[in-house]
Parts: sequence; C-alpha cells; structure tokens
Amino acid sequence: MEGVRRWWQELTGLVLPAECAGCGRARTVLCPACRAALGGSTPRRVRPLPEPPGLPAVHAAARYADEVRAVLLAHKERGALALARPLGTALAGAVRVGLGWGEVGEGEGPPPPGSGPGPGPVLLVPVPSAPKAVRARGHDPARRIALAAAGELRGAGVSVRVAAVLRQRRVVADQSGLNSRQRLENLVGALVVVPGGARLLCGGSVVLVDDLVTTGASLAEAARAVRAAVAAERRAAGVAGAGAVVWTERDEGAAAVYGGVTREGRGVRRSGAREGGAGRSPAGPVGLAVAGDVVCAAVVAAPPDSFEINRN
Repeated sequence: MEGVRRWWQELTGLVLPAECAGCGRARTVLCPACRAALGGSTPRRVRPLPEPPGLPAVHAAARYADEVRAVLLAHKERGALALARPLGTALAGAVRVGLGWGEVGEGEGPPPPGSGPGPGPVLLVPVPSAPKAVRARGHDPARRIALAAAGELRGAGVSVRVAAVLRQRRVVADQSGLNSRQRLENLVGALVVVPGGARLLCGGSVVLVDDLVTTGASLAEAARAVRAAVAAERRAAGVAGAGAVVWTERDEGAAAVYGGVTREGRGVRRSGAREGGAGRSPAGPVGLAVAGDVVCAAVVAAPPDSFEINRN
C-alpha cells in the first residue's frame, strides 16, 4: 500500500497542473522567488535557546517562516515529492558550510585536500521519523532530502554517502505541544544505531541531517546514539581513544544520558576538533576528525530567532 501511495504521488506530480508549494503560483512546483527564499542565501550557524547538551554545531539554509515553512510542510505532510530536490540542494549548502567548505558552484570541483574531515567519506545520517509517521506520510522526509543532498554534493566532487542507521528504540510522544525541556526528556535514549550500523559509521565523518531544527532535542539525541554506538564499536575492536558517553538501561533522565557529553563554550574540544590539533572557532573551518566522529549537523531550516543568537 505504501508503494502504491508513493507511486501515485509521483505520478500526479508529473501529470496534474502544479502550483508553487511556497506561494501558490500556478504551474510551477517551486517558483524562482520561493526557490531563492529556500536556498538563496549562505547557510548560517544556528543555536536553539536553551541549547541542549551534546548538540553539535548546527547550520541551517533558511529561516522557517512564510514560503519556506509552506514548502517543508508540503514535502513532509502532503507528499509533494518533487520538492525533495530543491530541499536537498538547500541542505547540501548547509552541509558544505558546516564542514567549512563554503559554497562551490557546479563544475568547480571538490574541496581542496586537507580541508575536509577525517578518513573516509562524509556520512549524512538523517534523523529518523517515527515509524507511525512514515507509514502515514508514505515516506521519510529527512531521508529523502538527505539522498537528494548527497546527489548534489557528489555532483560537486564530494565523497559522500547517506547512512540511514538510526532507528527509534521506543515509542515517543508527539513533540508538537512540548517545550524544550519536555522534548529532551521525551527523546532521551529513544534512538539507537541498527546492528552493523556502527561499523558503517566508522568508515567516515558523520554529519547529522534533518529538515528542521527547533529545540535541538532530536539532533542531540541522534548525536548521543551515534557517539555511543561508535564508542562501543571501537572498544570491541580495541581502538584507542574509544572513551565516549555510553547510554545504559540504568541511566535515567536527560542529565544522565547527556551529562558527560562535552559542550562548546566549556573549555573542552568540540565535535570534529582534535585536542591539541586543528580545531576551529564556531565560524571557522572544521579540523580533521576521526572516522565516526559527529562533526556537525545541517538542516534545511530553523526558527528565525535561532539565527540571531550569536554567543560563544
């Protein structure tokens, strides 16, 4: 049934007259003005307030308002699958800026040697939707946009893969009516890396991706799950430097799960920066990262207020 729904959505998008998902202009999936609102400016660092512990540096392509909000909702809730490509292009821009590569135009080639993260390709790890939501929508929006972003980055010569290795390990409540603290408590320990996924993560540098960031709780939980799985994989392989936050069934609450994760602004190294080596300021280029590190996070959009927060 889900396959039929996806097929029907794609067919109707090709056959029926389209209207712009952002402003409603007739006979165009996304008009030039709305396309510019989505990806016409340089992605910027965003910070939810309060910022959840363990949240990596997040870059967003656009402000979640007006046309951009309409486009994201059309893709996520109304199955406007043709929007995945422009959304992926916007996300790819946020990934590049998050990695310190800036924007590279078509045909300009890959980033220069030594400017990227550590060994292996860049791994885009999408934050998964709840299985119930995926069934209702007929698709996983973040994963679909991540695949489109990966295609865009490969076209610019970047070695990149999508690693959809995160799954929900338990049912979580609907986030829509929860404040930032409640969202963090709701998601704590909710995500897990699938069996065999940690080995895949150890083959590249991780960039967490999603369509939207609000409180940052989902990205913080995704980062925790990745770090825990990679640390366990390294311990099993006897790799030095495997010390990382590990979640156990005995831990309770957000403080127990995230309390040991280093945070920026506390005199400790951030994700993607090696202690005593090449690091970066919040706006500078990423230092070399060990494969499996959560280097940063990238999203299509963030609330306007999060763009205005500029604190060290």
